[in-house]
Amino acid sequence: MKKHLLLGCGVLLMSVSYAQTAKWQNLFNGKDLKGWKQLNGKAIYEVKNGEIVGTTVLSEPNSFLATEKDYGDFIFEVEYKLEKDFNSGIQFRSQSKADYQNGRVFGYQMEVDPSPRKWSGGVYEEGRRGWLYPLDLNPAAQNAYKAGDWNKYRIECRGSEIRTFINGVSAAHVIDSELPSGFIALQVHGIGKKAEDAGKKIRWRNIRIMENPAASQFSKYDDVYVVNNIPNNISEQEKLQGVRLLWDGASTKGWRGAYKPEFPAKGWEIKDGILSVQPSDGGESTNGGDIVTEEEFAAFDLEFDFKLTPGANSGVKYFVTESENNKGSAIGLEYQVLDDDQHPDAKLGAAGNRKVGSLYDLIPAYKMTNSHRKVGEWNHGRVVVYPDNRVEHWMNGHKVVSYTRGDNIYKALVARSKYEKYPNFGLAEKGRILIQDHGNNVSFKSIKIKSLK
Repeated sequence: MKKHLLLGCGVLLMSVSYAQTAKWQNLFNGKDLKGWKQLNGKAIYEVKNGEIVGTTVLSEPNSFLATEKDYGDFIFEVEYKLEKDFNSGIQFRSQSKADYQNGRVFGYQMEVDPSPRKWSGGVYEEGRRGWLYPLDLNPAAQNAYKAGDWNKYRIECRGSEIRTFINGVSAAHVIDSELPSGFIALQVHGIGKKAEDAGKKIRWRNIRIMENPAASQFSKYDDVYVVNNIPNNISEQEKLQGVRLLWDGASTKGWRGAYKPEFPAKGWEIKDGILSVQPSDGGESTNGGDIVTEEEFAAFDLEFDFKLTPGANSGVKYFVTESENNKGSAIGLEYQVLDDDQHPDAKLGAAGNRKVGSLYDLIPAYKMTNSHRKVGEWNHGRVVVYPDNRVEHWMNGHKVVSYTRGDNIYKALVARSKYEKYPNFGLAEKGRILIQDHGNNVSFKSIKIKSLK
């Protein structure tokens, strides 16, 4: 009884402290735009019936009605309604600086996207990196948006943790430290010269904020995928979900050379939290050689960041058994890592199935806007193998390959590939993860894995 009493008192004290330090503040007085300023485009913002109403204007860039004050850690809520479907968003922790593209607004945005792709609630970085959290990463939230009705958005920012909610549904979860504070803004998206889109309206109401809120209360049942952009880091939510580092960011622990008892003595470098293949002659495993995990995996969710140098070639393989005893790179299913523009391998194979993100020599990666970043920039790769043998390749939050190990289509693809000579290629119950040495300088970081059941 005493323990329960003490616990109850603790909760009560925490609640009292929380109430004293964090209170809701209205950001809109319902009468005028006091406390707000307009940036970039000249869309019309006005107050009507206790609402802010934004109206599209021809030949204007994106317009933003921004708070005059900057905010760091907060919970923000707003209700909005689109009179007709068009793209919009809520900026947060955003900036406008004279020395950056003449004051162009940049920063995080909670997307308003009623299009068929259903990405409302996702996180986009306006003016810089683009999509940080396309809502394909959380299909459960894609139907939360209510067309033609009022929608409630909630944004939570605590340090590097960013979470969004649409109509009470958890939408995006991002860990990112690029922008610790900035203004909040209501976007009216530019429509170019499309006369049919002129005069479209979006309404906002019940705009409020709570600064310096209490810490997040995580639940082990929250299985919303986390995009973590902090190198070699596992967030608290990822830990609860069973995600762990596959490479610790500092040593060779857990890895060895393919077909070797130890980690290669040359050909690899670990520096400043980055694992790099050193350049040599461009051949397969002719310098340090491939490296593999000491542990084997069956169904899993594998993530890794990679950065190419001009003309470079590498790959991340899975279900590697080392049973083939072949020369060159060890055999396994491969997520291709390649400079498509400068490496000749991109023109070989069939239908582009040797380009970056592809299931090498079998299935070409689908390329869409923002799915592939430039050589010299970090790309985020992901391979998901489900217990029922469905497999997905992802690149920068976009699904680019999907197939099923062992079905008739898979078998037909293997029969026409360079792997047709290997019995039951790629069908092992479990295998190692491999990072390829193809004689070119390629870097990796944030290699993590989650076992799936």
